[in-house]
Amino acid sequence: MYKGKMVFAQIMEFASKDAFKRSVEKYNGNYKLKDFSCWKQFLCLAFGQLTHRESMSDTVLCLSLNADKLYHLGVGRIVHKSTISRANEVRNWRIFQDFGTKLIEQANQMYAKDNQLYVKLKGKIFALDSTTVDLCLEVFWWANFRSTKGAVKIHTLLDLKTSMPDFIYITNADVHDVNVLDQITILKGSYYIMVKAYIDYQRLYKIKTEGAFFVVRAKTNLKFKRISSQSVDKSKELICDQDVELAVFYSQQDYPEKLRRIKYYVAEQNRTFVFLTNNFKLKTETVARLYKHRWYVELFFKWIKQHLKIKTFWGQNENAVRTQIWVAISV
Repeated sequence: MYKGKMVFAQIMEFASKDAFKRSVEKYNGNYKLKDFSCWKQFLCLAFGQLTHRESMSDTVLCLSLNADKLYHLGVGRIVHKSTISRANEVRNWRIFQDFGTKLIEQANQMYAKDNQLYVKLKGKIFALDSTTVDLCLEVFWWANFRSTKGAVKIHTLLDLKTSMPDFIYITNADVHDVNVLDQITILKGSYYIMVKAYIDYQRLYKIKTEGAFFVVRAKTNLKFKRISSQSVDKSKELICDQDVELAVFYSQQDYPEKLRRIKYYVAEQNRTFVFLTNNFKLKTETVARLYKHRWYVELFFKWIKQHLKIKTFWGQNENAVRTQIWVAISV
């Protein structure tokens, strides 16, 4: 509905200024500022995201060409490139992280009753994975990854029922994926679907003791002892369903109880997958289908890289990069 406001201003109405103000106050973001507040910084960066600007200069030029509309956009007066760049470099990126996290919570509440999966389970179903955003090491010297390459990782816990992120964590690319399990609050009765990179039996056992379930793809060098086997319907490309215990001493110390091992063959890809789970009640084909739905997180990563400006960055230090990513996620 037309309200006599700019489209950008109408979109920004969905962003709670009160929630943003609380984030700013938490980190004292507006300390000794006269005009260009954190909120105006957010508006400028959000404008660049929504209008698909390629650089900070491009964003400032576009704002300058619409100087007579800046008041109605909420920005006020013309902002210089150096002002925004300086703000991105020195103002705490956690302001935008907290605000983005709050928006994620609100979005999840809106879609809480949706279920886009064919699997019908009571608890929440999450897929945990990460995507790498490449950076030039000579420019982004702090983003350690390889000797000739820099990058950051966006770790995401995606709610597969709603296709909405529940948790996002940004690190340098040299941080191993499995460490992110320490940052996640495990919800009782939920399911966590993961790839091989997240196999750490001590952390998996923590998920089990918290009353949640995991489905993780097993590594090829898995050493185990078979306790028992259940019959499977091989017409559904299932090979075996076994109760096993870990055979390696230290692995057994980290996960002292039995696991369920399921082997599944995908004819379309001519590939065999082996899964480990701590749920012994689900149907065998349901476990395989759960892992298949993990692909939604890959689609999510593809979407954000296609639609958000996180391939080229408008600042060089770590604070500026993290600020831009979190503003993009908020938008």
